[in-house]
Amino acid sequence: MPRLHTFSFYIGTEIQFNDSVHHLFDNDIQQTFTSIGYNQIACSVNYCRNYRAMCHVFSLPFIFNRLEKINNRFPNVMFNDVTYLMVADAIPFKYEFFIRIAKAFPSLKYFSIINLTSPSGDFNSNAADNIDSRSYIEYLNLASLDVKYVDDYYIEQFLLDTKIHAPRLTEIKVHFDRLQTVTENFTRDTTRYNCRNIKRLIFEKIMNYPKELYLYFPSLVD
Repeated sequence: MPRLHTFSFYIGTEIQFNDSVHHLFDNDIQQTFTSIGYNQIACSVNYCRNYRAMCHVFSLPFIFNRLEKINNRFPNVMFNDVTYLMVADAIPFKYEFFIRIAKAFPSLKYFSIINLTSPSGDFNSNAADNIDSRSYIEYLNLASLDVKYVDDYYIEQFLLDTKIHAPRLTEIKVHFDRLQTVTENFTRDTTRYNCRNIKRLIFEKIMNYPKELYLYFPSLVD
């Protein structure tokens, strides 16, 4: 391809491995591209507890609008064009992780989180109500949040007005009983503010929902 001057790519792979497999690391992947003269790349290799390995390698700057299955370790670069992001890990996502996400993905609109382990141990809603409001994280473009497969801790992070500022968030995909727990049966004041603009709640099944739900989410659209 003698006329090719620019090649932009994103390669994501997921494979199963066993103890006999030689582990590759970020530098190994980086050197593979450097050896052929391609230096503007970033990569991340992660080995999961269930003997699955995830590898992400892409050219810089990252020009694609979708990125899936990144975990606690992702390259320290800007993803200005990404509007859909899925994060998944067996290791807990700490508060600092979400700070990094907000800074690295300024155009994020659709955010899916998969993590069943809380960094704080047992869920305790009362302990989280006294967080300094100056420490909140801003997701200025976030419109849809998928927290169907998470510990209650992560639902709380995005509903507490002392932790998250997401003025355009209008859709949440979540299990009803988990939402009910985090909001203390739709009575908790510190999660009420971030629920005021939600127009769509997508639950795991259709049922007769209590009137308290509709009072707590006054913008819901039938």
